[in-house]
Amino acid sequence: MPDTQPNIEIRINDERKFFYPREGSLLQALKKENIFVPSACGGRGICGLCRVRVTAGAPRDLTEQERTHLGEDEIRNSFRLACQVALGASGGTEGSLRVEIPRSYFEAREFRATVADIRALTSDIREVRLELVNPKNISFKCGQYIQFRIPPYAGHRKILYRAYSIASPPSQDSSIELEIRRVRVGLGTTYIFDHLKKGDAVAFNGPHGEFFLHETGKPLVMIAGGSGMAPMKSMLCHMRDCNLARPVRYFFGARSRADLFYLDLMREFERCLPDFKFIPAVAALQPGEQWEGESGRIDEVVARRMEDNFKGEAYLCGSPAMIDACRNVLAQKGVTDDRIFYDKFA
Repeated sequence: MPDTQPNIEIRINDERKFFYPREGSLLQALKKENIFVPSACGGRGICGLCRVRVTAGAPRDLTEQERTHLGEDEIRNSFRLACQVALGASGGTEGSLRVEIPRSYFEAREFRATVADIRALTSDIREVRLELVNPKNISFKCGQYIQFRIPPYAGHRKILYRAYSIASPPSQDSSIELEIRRVRVGLGTTYIFDHLKKGDAVAFNGPHGEFFLHETGKPLVMIAGGSGMAPMKSMLCHMRDCNLARPVRYFFGARSRADLFYLDLMREFERCLPDFKFIPAVAALQPGEQWEGESGRIDEVVARRMEDNFKGEAYLCGSPAMIDACRNVLAQKGVTDDRIFYDKFA
């Protein structure tokens, strides 16, 4: 018989337990307990990041989102998406939930910060700089992301979280920079573009993510588009700050000439990093735009410009379609899957 108690017992790694009302999802319950499981889509089941192992008490039937994101081995080993494990009385959970998570999830923290600056990089990308208040410092790996708290606003009553990559280097640990691209009718970016102001108090949790620079010394190919610039900028600043001498070819795709940004910073990297080349590409010129650089989709540019039998590592950040197209090109260039690291924007 289903458990009719008002609260459900949740045990984490057999070392921590708490009780939570029978409502919402396991992801929400963990967040309430200050256990911050990665989630780039705000709990909609789109990103597939909030994988946890539920060894007892979970609903037997997987949701459509779980069947999309979980592999057969993961399903056999009781992995679920935390956002899809419903805790309500009709959700199918029975008795107590037993959950296993990586210990790194305990290390993510909630931070309070102040908006120090907001500036437009393009018509739809903004740079947001946050000065930390409590705690005053953050430790992260270049390439990781935070989950930004979106408070209720303008008729939206729920607290939401949205994932944004950190654009600043780990050496600047008292503040972080974000590069945020506006999503049409997106609840998170609508708040950031239309309501967030300099001086506002904000909150976020992190750091999160397994996408980060591996300091192997191997040559690098970086591929990004739009706000996918953020983790690449963090990595390049880190290389500059730590005097890391690695050959880097950075391919960056933009829709038009007006969508290119940080060109001066990229030229600075070309001067201060020993073997760095920035290769921007414009998909299509707008009327009146002048451009003498590469044109076309970024995967096409990579195919034309990248060397064959590449022995280094590739780091990608952008839309799922862009990532998939570039992975195909990289495979043709001899880059094996174990040397390709990427973040997909859901």
